[in-house]
Amino acid sequence: MTAITDLDGLEPGFDVPALPGMDEQDIETPCLVLDLDALERNIIKMGQEARAMGVRLRVHGKMHKSVDVAKLQQRIGGADGVCCQKVAEAEVFARGGIKDILVSNQVRGAARINRLARLPRFGAKISCCVDDPDNIPELSEAAARHGATIGCLVELDCGAGRCGVSTAAEALDLAQAIIAAPGLEFAGIQAYQGAMQHLKHHEERKAKFDVAVALVREVLDALRADGIACGTVTGGGTGSYRLEGTSGVYTELQCGSYAFMDADYGRVLDQDGNRLDEAGFENALFLLTSVMSHVKPGWAICDAGLKVQSVDSGLPVVFGRDDVTYTACSDEHGTLLDPGNVLKISDKLRLVPGHCDPTCNLHDWYVGVRNGKVDCLWPVSARGKAY
Repeated sequence: MTAITDLDGLEPGFDVPALPGMDEQDIETPCLVLDLDALERNIIKMGQEARAMGVRLRVHGKMHKSVDVAKLQQRIGGADGVCCQKVAEAEVFARGGIKDILVSNQVRGAARINRLARLPRFGAKISCCVDDPDNIPELSEAAARHGATIGCLVELDCGAGRCGVSTAAEALDLAQAIIAAPGLEFAGIQAYQGAMQHLKHHEERKAKFDVAVALVREVLDALRADGIACGTVTGGGTGSYRLEGTSGVYTELQCGSYAFMDADYGRVLDQDGNRLDEAGFENALFLLTSVMSHVKPGWAICDAGLKVQSVDSGLPVVFGRDDVTYTACSDEHGTLLDPGNVLKISDKLRLVPGHCDPTCNLHDWYVGVRNGKVDCLWPVSARGKAY
């Protein structure tokens, strides 16, 4: 699917939730709406901050799964490339014309490794993470078979307790093995501390970061002592990017959610005690919903339930209003506390999702809105690409 900027013979509600030129009030719900002005301001701000800190910005495509958003991040935000979590996502971005793609995850299994090694044929520079010496000959064989070069970053477990090695000795062994393997290139270190991203207070995140950066420095010292140059130390996210960016150690950030800003990240406080959604990053992604029932005084029902949003990080927040509250959801319905009985049937509400990444993966389209009018439709290009 490609972006839709004119009618193209489509019908709203049948093929797509809206068409360019429509009023926002006429968009079919529930669907994802992007405030394009806010989105652009977010993208520009992060690009400016990365440049001011002297680090590259590799935006996280797993958040939006959209070629169109990724290209916008490159065009106006100066992003150097994208990272994603699965080979299937990387395939979508490569076919869409993104030229520098990091699978910031392990790639295991013959079929997936084979697909990864085929991606350079689209003109893209491809890299992935490694934390197991047995993975290196698998990647090398596929790269040689396809006449490709695959960049490999040694992944460190910085405290998230997921993938990655935990000692400098293990990291050095992996780097040496990568360098010795045909078709592979030692591309640096992946040091992403995911567990600290949503910690509310700056002091909590800083304590976790100090542990992570200490390990990174140990690894860099071990590599340097062995004569191995490490041009990239990549990591960082929306909740911690200033820590990585000003560390003097990290060379690249992997921020994602800043572009859309969900409710959970919005509650995170920066070092000055300001919420992120009040400190320059605006809510740009909304789940647009309609009131469909109001037969009970004080309560209304909307059409946005579990099938169109993830609530793992909490319920959505009604944007721009304090007179109604989203209080519960089932498969197809959302319950709204409406003590003043102000809502009417077909009223539209913008909801800020609790967690943008899995919410976006439930939809086919982003409806781009500017000044109350539908400006464009962008497909969620890599929706469902989890393999």
